[in-house]
Parts: sequence; C-alpha cells; structure tokens
Amino acid sequence: MGVEDRDWYREAQREREKQRQIDETRGKFAGFSRQNLGAKAVSPTKTGLIPMMVFWFVVMGLLYMGMTHYLKPRQVQVLANGDLVISRSHDGHFYTTGAINGREAKFMVDTGASLVSVSETFAHKALIRGGVPTTFKTANGDRRGRVVDGVDVSIGPVSLTNVRVGVGISGGDENDVLLGQSFLSKFDITINKNQMVLRSR
Repeated sequence: MGVEDRDWYREAQREREKQRQIDETRGKFAGFSRQNLGAKAVSPTKTGLIPMMVFWFVVMGLLYMGMTHYLKPRQVQVLANGDLVISRSHDGHFYTTGAINGREAKFMVDTGASLVSVSETFAHKALIRGGVPTTFKTANGDRRGRVVDGVDVSIGPVSLTNVRVGVGISGGDENDVLLGQSFLSKFDITINKNQMVLRSR
C-alpha cells in the first residue's frame, strides 16, 4: 500500500468516525426530546389548537356581550316632580331609548338639530308616510329627504303627538334617531356635569 493510499484510508476513517459521533449525538438528543417533552408535544395541532380556539371564541363572545351591555342606552329616569333625567354616555353624548309611532328607537339628544331625524328604513318600519320633499343642509353636505308632521314621539312616560320629523337625515344604524328641537322645544333643558334634565313647560 502506497503513502497516498494510507493517507486516503486514514482520512476516510476520520470521516467515518466524525459521522458516527454526529449520529450518536443526534440519537441522544432525540431520546431526550421524547423522554422530556412527551410524544404529544410533537403534535400541538392535535391537542392544543382546538381548545385554544374555543377559549378565545368564548373570551371574545364575553367581551362582545359586555361591551354591548355597557354601550346600550339607558332608559330615561323620571323624578318625583316629573322631570326627565338622561345620563351622559362615555362618549360625552346623551342617549336614551324611546319610541316613534310605537316603534322602539335609540335616541341621541341633539340640541342643535331643528328636527327629530330618522332614516328612510326606520320611517318605513314606523309607518311614517308622506311629507314634503326637501333638501337638508348637514355637516356632510346636502341630503335629500322629506319633512313629515303628525308623528308620535315618546320617551319614558312622556308622549308627544304632532311632532315634526325629518326623514332621510339620520345615518348609521336604522334604529338610531336624532332627538332634535321639534321634540325638545317643549321642555326647559338643564345640563349638569353628567346629566341632562328635561322639565315640561
């Protein structure tokens, strides 16, 4: 065997020894992983993904229910002297529930609006028909709509008939209604820190 053959043979032996050591080390780590992590940890999708998704769906559902309850407008309070009290909401506005032509509505009090304002969808469901076609000047530009007289508007125990309503002004949710001066002008209004008080004239 020549010198070159011996060198090649030794080099091949060293390479085989290195590969054996690498394989042996891999085997030790694989055995350690199986012992300490367990077979189930290798497949988290089978054991952990579905329970985790269910957990987060439950959490999000509870948060949604909590926020819906928190943001829901409160009914107007009626004091012994007949005053109506509306609490200020977290966003600084005054909201309450009531009805127009007997249909439930969520009112946002707007002392700067001249009319009680509803969407066309709400008007259709509340049977608010007819009226005079007009163009409303709004913060978002001109909007076509109609003005209807003779509408019933109620908040708490107070119900007014023959209220003028603007149809087609209000946007957002179909049950959202702006409570403007065509209703509010029948009251003396006092605004305290967190309350609006409506007193019949």
